[in-house]
Amino acid sequence: MKMGLSDRMKGTPAYAGSVPPGRSPRSARITRQIAPPVLLPPRIRLISDSCYDYRGCKVSGREYVHGYTGREAERLRDQAETLTGLLHGDTRYPAGSEVLEAGCGTGAQTVILARNSPEARITSIDISAASLDAARARVLAEGIKNVTFRAGDIYDLPCPPGSFDHIFICFVLEHLAEPLRALERLRPLLRAGGTITVIEGDHGSAYFHPDSPRARRAIGCLVDLQREMGGNALIGRELYPLVTGAGYRDVRVSPRTVYADATRPDLVQGFTRLTFTAMVEGVGEDAVGRGMMSREDWEQGIRDLYRTAEPDGVFCYTFFKATGRR
Repeated sequence: MKMGLSDRMKGTPAYAGSVPPGRSPRSARITRQIAPPVLLPPRIRLISDSCYDYRGCKVSGREYVHGYTGREAERLRDQAETLTGLLHGDTRYPAGSEVLEAGCGTGAQTVILARNSPEARITSIDISAASLDAARARVLAEGIKNVTFRAGDIYDLPCPPGSFDHIFICFVLEHLAEPLRALERLRPLLRAGGTITVIEGDHGSAYFHPDSPRARRAIGCLVDLQREMGGNALIGRELYPLVTGAGYRDVRVSPRTVYADATRPDLVQGFTRLTFTAMVEGVGEDAVGRGMMSREDWEQGIRDLYRTAEPDGVFCYTFFKATGRR
């Protein structure tokens, strides 16, 4: 008989646009804290019994290069909804399977996972208490009942070996100083033959028309800032060696390219404007403040990125999706 998560995990299980010019997201530095208790309906119970030490590389007091603002949560939601079919259409888990979502953020991908696999049991973890609160609220609003939320460190999750049939990681490794170590630490949590799915972008894959040196430099500033924080905005191209290097077998990587022109208005709005350009625009204060670009050049670069969303513009970007088995 398969043991439930309540038997195998510490604690109580729980089922549960662009930034204006001249401004960028900000987040408070998170130190040792306990997730606050929240009153939820009986079928959605909350884990809040463990302390975690929140550490990470920081630039301007931030642990996450894009910040933890409401605007950033909105951007992540736009991204998830725009790219649902491209990135998640082939990710579905069988009824009764235990799925770990490592690094759920504000729950944008969580909602899609739960909708695609309504009879799977999904455990979603994140290190940010603020993000977990937002994810809980989102799942509650959607009426989803098959998700468990936990606060935890991806390098040291309180789960016994073989706890999960599947692991899902989306847009997380790019923010980690040690992505290979994270994948290695997750592998024992899979049952024999269990699968892992990893999705990442690669900012070096962005191409657009009209071309603009200032726009390309603005993207480069985001890449540089993320690198200073210990992350890697070009990690998509490294998924195959990372996943195989962590000991997974039968690894396959498929590129998922977004191509947006005037014949695809949903992608022009949802991806070019509200996802990618909004993401780059959000680090403007840091980029200018650190002397990476002059304010004039930065603002022109952002205008040039928005210019690619005009009727004669084109924008393309490639995500990479890796799958493997224990």
